[in-house]
Amino acid sequence: MHAASYFKTSPGQYGEGDIFLGVSVPAQRKIAREAKHLSQDQIQELLASPIHEERFTALQILVAQYQKADAARRQEIYDFYLSQTRAINNWDLVDSSAREIVGQHLLVRSRQPLYRLVRSRSLWERRIAILATFAFLRTGDTADSYAIAELLLGDPDDLIHKAVGWMLREAGKTSQPALLHFLETHYTRIPRTTLRYAIEKLPEEQRKRILQAKTRH
Repeated sequence: MHAASYFKTSPGQYGEGDIFLGVSVPAQRKIAREAKHLSQDQIQELLASPIHEERFTALQILVAQYQKADAARRQEIYDFYLSQTRAINNWDLVDSSAREIVGQHLLVRSRQPLYRLVRSRSLWERRIAILATFAFLRTGDTADSYAIAELLLGDPDDLIHKAVGWMLREAGKTSQPALLHFLETHYTRIPRTTLRYAIEKLPEEQRKRILQAKTRH
Protein backbone atom coordinates (compact mmCIF):
# COMPACT_ATOMS: atom_id res chain seq x y z
CA MET A 1 0.00 0.00 0.00
CA HIS A 2 2.88 2.34 0.80
CA ALA A 3 4.49 1.71 -2.59
CA ALA A 4 1.19 2.38 -4.38
CA SER A 5 1.00 5.75 -2.65
CA TYR A 6 4.70 6.51 -3.20
CA PHE A 7 4.48 5.84 -6.93
CA LYS A 8 1.17 7.70 -7.43
CA THR A 9 -1.13 4.86 -8.50
CA SER A 10 -4.47 6.52 -7.69
CA PRO A 11 -6.91 7.13 -10.58
CA GLY A 12 -5.64 9.91 -12.81
CA GLN A 13 -2.10 9.80 -11.42
CA TYR A 14 0.93 8.81 -13.47
CA GLY A 15 1.18 5.32 -11.96
CA GLU A 16 -2.48 4.41 -12.30
CA GLY A 17 -2.91 0.67 -12.84
CA ASP A 18 0.50 -0.32 -11.52
CA ILE A 19 0.46 -3.36 -9.23
CA PHE A 20 3.06 -3.72 -6.46
CA LEU A 21 4.03 -6.97 -4.76
CA GLY A 22 6.24 -5.30 -2.16
CA VAL A 23 9.49 -6.95 -3.28
CA SER A 24 12.50 -4.89 -2.17
CA VAL A 25 14.86 -3.33 -4.70
CA PRO A 26 17.88 -5.37 -3.46
CA ALA A 27 15.84 -8.55 -3.89
CA GLN A 28 14.85 -7.51 -7.42
CA ARG A 29 18.47 -6.78 -8.31
CA LYS A 30 19.48 -10.20 -6.99
CA ILE A 31 16.81 -11.87 -9.13
CA ALA A 32 18.02 -9.89 -12.14
CA ARG A 33 21.59 -11.09 -11.63
CA GLU A 34 20.40 -14.69 -11.48
CA ALA A 35 18.17 -14.26 -14.56
CA LYS A 36 20.60 -12.27 -16.70
CA HIS A 37 20.53 -14.87 -19.47
CA LEU A 38 16.82 -14.45 -20.24
CA SER A 39 16.00 -14.06 -23.92
CA GLN A 40 14.71 -10.79 -25.34
CA ASP A 41 11.26 -12.38 -25.79
CA GLN A 42 11.21 -13.31 -22.11
CA ILE A 43 12.30 -9.81 -21.11
CA GLN A 44 9.59 -8.35 -23.32
CA GLU A 45 7.03 -10.55 -21.60
CA LEU A 46 8.15 -9.18 -18.22
CA LEU A 47 7.98 -5.61 -19.53
CA ALA A 48 4.37 -6.23 -20.59
CA SER A 49 3.43 -7.16 -17.03
CA PRO A 50 1.19 -4.87 -14.94
CA ILE A 51 3.38 -5.80 -11.95
CA HIS A 52 5.85 -3.02 -11.29
CA GLU A 53 8.58 -5.23 -9.87
CA GLU A 54 8.54 -7.48 -12.94
CA ARG A 55 9.16 -4.50 -15.22
CA PHE A 56 11.89 -3.18 -12.91
CA THR A 57 13.60 -6.57 -12.85
CA ALA A 58 13.36 -6.86 -16.63
CA LEU A 59 15.13 -3.53 -17.02
CA GLN A 60 17.85 -4.57 -14.60
CA ILE A 61 18.41 -7.68 -16.68
CA LEU A 62 18.73 -5.50 -19.77
CA VAL A 63 21.25 -3.27 -18.00
CA ALA A 64 23.31 -6.31 -16.99
CA GLN A 65 23.17 -7.71 -20.50
CA TYR A 66 24.19 -4.39 -22.03
CA GLN A 67 27.22 -4.14 -19.77
CA LYS A 68 28.50 -7.56 -20.88
CA ALA A 69 27.52 -7.38 -24.55
CA ASP A 70 29.61 -6.81 -27.66
CA ALA A 71 28.97 -3.79 -29.90
CA ALA A 72 26.36 -5.47 -32.10
CA ARG A 73 24.36 -6.79 -29.16
CA ARG A 74 24.56 -3.42 -27.39
CA GLN A 75 22.96 -1.81 -30.43
CA GLU A 76 20.17 -4.41 -30.31
CA ILE A 77 19.56 -3.77 -26.60
CA TYR A 78 19.54 0.00 -27.10
CA ASP A 79 17.05 -0.27 -29.97
CA PHE A 80 14.88 -2.69 -28.01
CA TYR A 81 14.90 -0.41 -24.95
CA LEU A 82 13.67 2.56 -26.97
CA SER A 83 10.96 0.39 -28.52
CA GLN A 84 9.65 -0.43 -25.04
CA THR A 85 9.29 3.04 -23.54
CA ARG A 86 5.55 2.56 -22.96
CA ALA A 87 6.54 -0.04 -20.35
CA ILE A 88 9.24 2.18 -18.81
CA ASN A 89 6.53 4.23 -17.21
CA ASN A 90 7.56 5.24 -13.74
CA TRP A 91 10.41 7.36 -12.42
CA ASP A 92 12.35 4.51 -10.83
CA LEU A 93 12.18 2.48 -14.04
CA VAL A 94 13.65 5.38 -15.99
CA ASP A 95 16.21 6.36 -13.37
CA SER A 96 17.63 2.85 -13.00
CA SER A 97 18.09 2.23 -16.71
CA ALA A 98 18.26 5.35 -18.93
CA ARG A 99 21.80 6.29 -17.96
CA GLU A 100 23.12 2.73 -18.15
CA ILE A 101 21.63 1.93 -21.56
CA VAL A 102 20.71 5.07 -23.51
CA GLY A 103 23.32 7.39 -22.04
CA GLN A 104 26.09 4.83 -22.16
CA HIS A 105 25.25 3.92 -25.74
CA LEU A 106 25.35 7.52 -26.91
CA LEU A 107 28.64 8.37 -25.24
CA VAL A 108 30.49 7.94 -28.52
CA ARG A 109 27.56 8.47 -30.89
CA SER A 110 25.31 11.28 -32.04
CA ARG A 111 23.15 12.66 -29.23
CA GLN A 112 20.32 13.52 -31.63
CA PRO A 113 18.05 10.68 -30.36
CA LEU A 114 17.84 12.55 -27.04
CA TYR A 115 16.58 15.67 -28.77
CA ARG A 116 13.79 13.63 -30.36
CA LEU A 117 12.88 12.12 -27.00
CA VAL A 118 12.86 15.50 -25.27
CA ARG A 119 10.08 16.66 -27.60
CA SER A 120 7.95 13.59 -26.96
CA ARG A 121 4.44 13.80 -25.53
CA SER A 122 5.49 11.01 -23.17
CA LEU A 123 6.60 12.22 -19.75
CA TRP A 124 8.81 9.13 -19.46
CA GLU A 125 10.57 9.64 -22.79
CA ARG A 126 11.34 13.22 -21.78
CA ARG A 127 12.70 11.96 -18.46
CA ILE A 128 14.79 9.37 -20.31
CA ALA A 129 16.27 12.19 -22.40
CA ILE A 130 17.52 14.20 -19.41
CA LEU A 131 18.52 11.20 -17.27
CA ALA A 132 20.55 9.68 -20.10
CA THR A 133 22.88 12.69 -19.94
CA PHE A 134 24.02 11.49 -16.51
CA ALA A 135 26.36 9.12 -18.39
CA PHE A 136 27.97 12.10 -20.12
CA LEU A 137 28.34 13.99 -16.84
CA ARG A 138 30.42 11.12 -15.48
CA THR A 139 33.03 12.05 -18.11
CA GLY A 140 32.82 15.79 -17.41
CA ASP A 141 30.76 16.45 -20.55
CA THR A 142 28.00 18.87 -19.50
CA ALA A 143 26.90 20.32 -22.85
CA ASP A 144 23.91 18.08 -23.51
CA SER A 145 22.72 18.20 -19.90
CA TYR A 146 22.49 21.98 -20.11
CA ALA A 147 20.99 21.96 -23.60
CA ILE A 148 18.28 19.45 -22.73
CA ALA A 149 17.64 21.12 -19.38
CA GLU A 150 17.00 24.37 -21.24
CA LEU A 151 14.50 22.67 -23.55
CA LEU A 152 12.65 21.25 -20.54
CA LEU A 153 12.41 24.42 -18.44
CA GLY A 154 8.84 24.99 -19.58
CA ASP A 155 7.75 21.40 -19.01
CA PRO A 156 4.49 21.17 -17.03
CA ASP A 157 5.33 18.04 -15.05
CA ASP A 158 6.89 18.08 -11.59
CA LEU A 159 8.77 14.83 -12.30
CA ILE A 160 10.59 16.61 -15.10
CA HIS A 161 11.28 19.63 -12.87
CA LYS A 162 12.95 17.31 -10.37
CA ALA A 163 14.94 15.38 -12.99
CA VAL A 164 16.21 18.59 -14.60
CA GLY A 165 17.23 20.00 -11.23
CA TRP A 166 19.03 16.77 -10.38
CA MET A 167 21.06 16.82 -13.61
CA LEU A 168 21.86 20.52 -13.18
CA ARG A 169 23.15 19.77 -9.68
CA GLU A 170 25.34 16.99 -11.09
CA ALA A 171 26.59 19.27 -13.86
CA GLY A 172 27.51 21.81 -11.21
CA LYS A 173 29.96 19.32 -9.73
CA THR A 174 32.05 19.71 -12.89
CA SER A 175 31.91 23.52 -12.87
CA GLN A 176 30.01 25.55 -10.31
CA PRO A 177 30.51 28.80 -12.30
CA ALA A 178 28.90 27.14 -15.34
CA LEU A 179 25.91 26.08 -13.23
CA LEU A 180 25.52 29.57 -11.80
CA HIS A 181 25.75 31.07 -15.29
CA PHE A 182 22.96 28.75 -16.48
CA LEU A 183 20.79 29.64 -13.50
CA GLU A 184 21.35 33.37 -13.96
CA THR A 185 20.67 33.20 -17.70
CA HIS A 186 17.38 31.30 -17.31
CA TYR A 187 16.39 32.45 -13.83
CA THR A 188 12.88 33.67 -14.60
CA ARG A 189 12.00 30.45 -16.45
CA ILE A 190 13.33 27.92 -13.96
CA PRO A 191 10.60 26.19 -11.90
CA ARG A 192 11.19 26.55 -8.17
CA THR A 193 11.44 22.77 -7.72
CA THR A 194 14.15 22.60 -10.39
CA LEU A 195 16.01 25.44 -8.75
CA ARG A 196 15.91 23.84 -5.30
CA TYR A 197 17.34 20.60 -6.65
CA ALA A 198 19.98 22.40 -8.73
CA ILE A 199 21.43 24.38 -5.84
CA GLU A 200 21.42 21.66 -3.18
CA LYS A 201 25.23 21.42 -3.10
CA LEU A 202 25.84 25.17 -2.88
CA PRO A 203 26.71 26.79 0.47
CA GLU A 204 23.64 27.42 2.62
CA GLU A 205 23.82 31.20 2.52
CA GLN A 206 24.16 31.19 -1.24
CA ARG A 207 21.14 28.89 -1.55
CA LYS A 208 19.09 31.20 0.64
CA ARG A 209 19.97 34.25 -1.45
CA ILE A 210 19.07 32.47 -4.69
CA LEU A 211 15.73 31.24 -3.35
CA GLN A 212 14.86 34.61 -1.83
CA ALA A 213 15.55 36.28 -5.16
CA LYS A 214 13.34 33.68 -6.88
CA THR A 215 10.52 34.49 -4.44
CA ARG A 216 10.74 38.18 -5.38
CA HIS A 217 10.27 37.20 -8.99
